[in-house]
Formats: sequence, structure tokens, C-alpha cells
Amino acid sequence: MSPNPARPVFRFRSVFISDVHLGFRGCSARYLLDFLHSIETETLYLVGDIVDLWSLKKSFYWPQEHNDVIRTILGKAKRGTRVVYIPGNHDRVFRDYDGMVFGNVEIRREALHETADGRRFVVLHGDEFDAVIKASPLLEALGNRAYAFVLQLNRLVNFFRRRFGFPYWSVAAYLKHKVKNAVKYIANYEQALADEAKRRGVDGMICGHIHRAEITNIDGVLYCNDGDWVESCTTLTEDFNGRLALLRWTETREVLTHQELLIAAARVRVA
Repeated sequence: MSPNPARPVFRFRSVFISDVHLGFRGCSARYLLDFLHSIETETLYLVGDIVDLWSLKKSFYWPQEHNDVIRTILGKAKRGTRVVYIPGNHDRVFRDYDGMVFGNVEIRREALHETADGRRFVVLHGDEFDAVIKASPLLEALGNRAYAFVLQLNRLVNFFRRRFGFPYWSVAAYLKHKVKNAVKYIANYEQALADEAKRRGVDGMICGHIHRAEITNIDGVLYCNDGDWVESCTTLTEDFNGRLALLRWTETREVLTHQELLIAAARVRVA
């Protein structure tokens, strides 16, 4: 898939992208490039795990499309988009550069974002609220291996789906919704973020990490997860009225106009 220059440019006040995992074979860089070339935004938040240093240490994988994603983001920063990079657990080495600016990209451990309608959100990757990571590095490693297997299965399934004319379908996302332990893990994670939002006195939290896009009200605060660009190709957007919406961007690409974009976003979740 290559960016279509004839496509209308969608304009946002803010865009939140997380869990791209550049350097990992499961990264959907082509879809992300298509999305980045199709939007203009005042602020672009990169909410962690943009580069998968864990995967790169195991075996180096860096195709041209992954390089193009970096160049496109840096190009937006050069042309006036405010780009804020909040490292995650897969690219945590960059947390050592908290507060510094490289190539017009700000590196922050976390950020405080105020929407156009005055709501305040803490923006962070979220791995520090993951009970599995906090409990044991071994459990984290085993979980990553299991997830890598599911993603390999995901690529195989979608290879045949494309051959027979069916749209993209995420095996991993399906399992997360159906497996009892996964559902409980996600619920605990969301509750932990909501509790932190109440503790800090903000309106909500914007995060990534668990690869499950969501906007939901929990105990009076808004939990927003950007999703990922490995299995679901989702992003969180803010329009100029402060409305937050989740947008899924795969080869189905139903979005043709701004009004249709809002309709498509509403199908996922809007707040």
C-alpha cells in the first residue's frame, strides 16, 4: 500500500499513536505510512514502543518502510507539528533523555495534555501499571513469546483472507476479547490507570501498551488507549472541539471524507 496523494487530508488538533514496534516483523508500517501521509495535526504524541529495541536485539530487521515512518515523523516535526515522544518499555532506553529535544522531537517521560474543551489528561505509555511486568521479568518474556506466536498466526490467517478477498481481521484482538484471563488482565490494567487519574485529579489517562484500543468511563474518569500498529492499526484523535475518537486504519479504508471519518470513528468509540 502506498500513500494516495489525491486523498483528502484529515486535520486534527491532536493525534496519539502508540505501539508501532518498528524493527519487529509484525509492524504494520505500510498502514501507518498511509495514515501519516493522510493527516495534518497540530500535535503528534508518540506514546511508547515506537521502536522495538527488544526485537532488534534478537535479530536485526529494518526494512525501508520502517525508515520511511521515522523520516515522515521527522518531516512533520520540521514543518511545524509538535511531536512529543513518550518512550515505552520496548524503547525505554530513551527515557534517559527525558526533557531533551532531538530533531524538533520532544522526549518526555509523560505529558499533561489539555483538550480544546479544557479537559486534562496524563499521557504515558502505561507499562508501569502492568501487573505482569511488575511481578516478574520472566513472565514478561514468556508473554512476549506467546504474543509473537499469535502474531505469526495472525499474518498467516490474513494472508489467506486477502487471497480470498476478505478484509483484515485481528486474531490477537479476538483472543483478547474471548479468553477469560486476558479479559481480567485488561480490566485490571484499565482500573489501575483510572485509579491513578483520580489520584492525580485529572479528567483521564491516555496510554498504550496492551494493544487494545478503548475509550471508556471508569469511576468518573476517562480511560483512553491508543491501540497499536501491529494487529489493530488504531489511533486516538482529538478534533478542534476537543472530542476524542478512535480510528481504525486498515486496507478496508472506508474513510473518504471528514464526515465519513467521524462516522467511522464513532463505530469504534467516541468521547
